[in-house]
Formats: sequence, structure tokens, C-alpha cells
Amino acid sequence: MRRELLQQVRRVVIKVGSRVLTVEGGGLDYDAITRLCDEMAGLRQQGIEVILVSSGAVAAGRDALRSADTTLTIPQKQAAAAVGQPLLMQAYQQACTRHGLVTAQILLTAEDLANRNRFLNARTTLEALLTAGALPVINENDSVAVAEIKFGDNDNLSALVTSLAEADLLLILTDIEGLYSANPASDPAAELIPLVRSITREIERMAGGSGSNVGTGGMATKVTAAKKSARFGVPTILAPGKQPGVISAAVSGQEIGTLFLPATDGLNRRKHWIAYTLRPAGKVLVDAGAQRALVEKGTSLLPSGITGVEGRFERGRCVRICGPDGAEIARGLADYSSSEIQLIAGHKSAEIEQLLGYRYGDDVVHRDNLVLINSI
Repeated sequence: MRRELLQQVRRVVIKVGSRVLTVEGGGLDYDAITRLCDEMAGLRQQGIEVILVSSGAVAAGRDALRSADTTLTIPQKQAAAAVGQPLLMQAYQQACTRHGLVTAQILLTAEDLANRNRFLNARTTLEALLTAGALPVINENDSVAVAEIKFGDNDNLSALVTSLAEADLLLILTDIEGLYSANPASDPAAELIPLVRSITREIERMAGGSGSNVGTGGMATKVTAAKKSARFGVPTILAPGKQPGVISAAVSGQEIGTLFLPATDGLNRRKHWIAYTLRPAGKVLVDAGAQRALVEKGTSLLPSGITGVEGRFERGRCVRICGPDGAEIARGLADYSSSEIQLIAGHKSAEIEQLLGYRYGDDVVHRDNLVLINSI
């Protein structure tokens, strides 16, 4: 199954975790970086384009600053990232030079991908770099990011980049063999799960937290990243990054790590962006009739079914759509601002222009810009 699934892969996003890139006690593992670059160059020689999402900047900076703190404040993390990012890029460039491969640094914040124009600009830049034969190295812009605009971890970032780049495969390299039935560090009966057909709640419960003070992601974030990629129709492989030959083995379809299959009913690019990249700015409350129309019939949200609004937001912002019990049933892009929705809530679409003095359309959220929560 693996070989058949992966034989058409022409573009892969590879995410490398901090523990793969660092030595015990801190600092970059230059031997590991050289090996990984050798393997990525091998993919390029096979005609497979590679985009690297790399952790390690903060760990490298902390080592350079001789910081022994296991928990960093945001300013300390920003400072460590500012020091470590050029060290990390220098290591990649030196390792790639002997293959004639040029590296390119791209630093992103969540805000970059939440803005549709900047999202498309980032995609255009990636395409230009790949066409030129460069290796894009992407990281979260930790030197300026704050809690409100952070991706949260590079696992999440790698899933968003997979969508951004329209990649065929997400390969997450970590310090363990793959997804286990239990925590292998504490349960000797834990077994490696080689194949996950669908990411169910049971699979999500198997994922534990991070056991490292080097990185920010644990198994839970990796499973979440795989779930996001699956919804885009892309498989994910979670594999041991310290194992020599891991990249070529994974991409060629050998039985290594855990393969997460893509969803059969994946979201299109725009809805994937709405579901996973945007941060909702408010809530639109709807009655039972509107909820049934959205969930069962796949309709747009009309003003007649709206009972209230929470939060302040402008037209075009992402909003949560919540049913009578307050539970989120969908999210989408609002065609009217919060103040406008308050004025037209409960009224028919034909009354919008009379109430506002103008009209953008009949829908508050059009179905093409709406994603049901049970699809996420």
C-alpha cells in the first residue's frame, strides 16, 4: 500500500524536530544536519521537490547564550531565536553546498498565513524558490512572534505549509519510531502502530505530551498536524529522524514509522485555509432551523436564522457559528460586520438593504466560505 500511495509524490514537506537536530546537553548536531541534507539532496536528484520546516533555532541560540533555563519567557525565547536562526541556517547552507544546493530562509507568523494576500504571496515565493532549485527552510518567526500570532509549534506550521505549498506528502521526523499504542517510555507493552487509516478520538487519546525541554511539540501536536494534512488529502509519515536513510526510506514507501492515510473526503484549499489557518474573531449565534439547514442541507447562513452576535469583527473576518446550545457547528467568512449582523439578525435577506441602506448579498456566510465542524 505504501509504495502505491507514495509513488506519485513529487513535492514533500519535511519537518525536523529540535531533538533530532541537537546533541544531548544542547547545541546543534552538525553530523545529523549533514546527513539530513545529504538525504534531501538525494530526493532532489530524483526530481522530488523538498520544503524543510526546521525547529532548532531557539535551542541553538540558547546554547550560544549559555542559558541553562529549561523554561524561557517570550522575550528570552525571542532573543534565543534571534541568535540561533543564523546559526541554524549557516549549518544547513554548509551542509548543502557540496551538493550545489542553495538554501533559502522563510520566517512566518500565523498572521502571515491568516491574511489571504500574504498567504498567496508566500505560496508564490515558495514556487519561485522551488523552480530555481533552492531548498526553502521555513521556521516560525520566533524573534518577533507573540502568543496572539504564534502557530504554537512547528508541527502545526508544517501542516499549514503542506497546504500552502500543495505538497504531496508531509514527513515529520522526530526522536521516536512513530505513534505507539501507549507511552513507550513508561509502558513496556506499548506497540508501534505502522498504519493509521483514520485519526479517531482513540488515536488522539494515544498521543501524549512533550517529554523534552528542547522542543515545544509532543505526540499530540504531531497527530493534530497529520489530521490537518489528511483533511487536505495528503498522507503523513511520522518517522525516527535519527535513523540514517530515514528520508529516502519513508518517501520510497518502505515500512518505517507510522503512516497516516489521507481523508477520502478532504477539504478544498480555500476551506482548509478557513478551517485551520484563520483564527475566529467572534461568534454568530443561530436558531435550530438554521443549524439544521447548515448541517443537513449544506446551505449558506442567512440573516433570518441568526439570533445574536458575540465579539466585534469586520466584514471578511472568520467567525464561529454556534447553535442554540452554544456549541460551534461551523466557521466561515462573514460577509457583514458584527454591527451590521446585529441590525439584520432575524430578518429576511430581502430586508437587508432597507435596514442598512446597502446590501453586499443575501448571505451572512456563503456556503463556499463555510466549513462544518464535523468536517474538521
